[in-house]
Amino acid sequence: MELLTPSIGLIFWTTVVFAILLFVLAKFAWKPILNAVNERELHIENSLNEAKKAREEMAYLKAENEKILQEAREERDAMLKEARQMREQTINIAKDEAKTEADKIIKSAKESIQLEKAAALTEIKSQVALLSVEVAEKVLGKELNQKEEQKKYVNQLINDINLS
Repeated sequence: MELLTPSIGLIFWTTVVFAILLFVLAKFAWKPILNAVNERELHIENSLNEAKKAREEMAYLKAENEKILQEAREERDAMLKEARQMREQTINIAKDEAKTEADKIIKSAKESIQLEKAAALTEIKSQVALLSVEVAEKVLGKELNQKEEQKKYVNQLINDINLS
């Protein structure tokens, strides 16, 4: 039973050794340990603050990037719209110029046709006049006594004349 109930001397010396151990630990070990724990706590707190700042900065940079991308998209859309407008304007100008040129060509062709038609009519009139003069000359050049001979002669003259 002695093992279960310690003696007073054992209790005293255990308490003295424990007090000395506490004093030594308090004097030499706890301050460095507490300082290390405090430094570690400050380091962790600083790291958390830096991580929070980094997250905030990343969110800001992400928002800034989105803003820049949106501005780039808007600028691209504006440039595409301007290019489409320029293309449409160029096409319209080309169409107008082509129509004007076609109108000039058509007008010139009509005038040319009218001139050629007038020249052809003049040529036909002069040919008819010459033929008429030739026919009259031949008819008057020959005196015919009978109507039957006169008809025969006119038909012969018509057949002889080349109408080309």
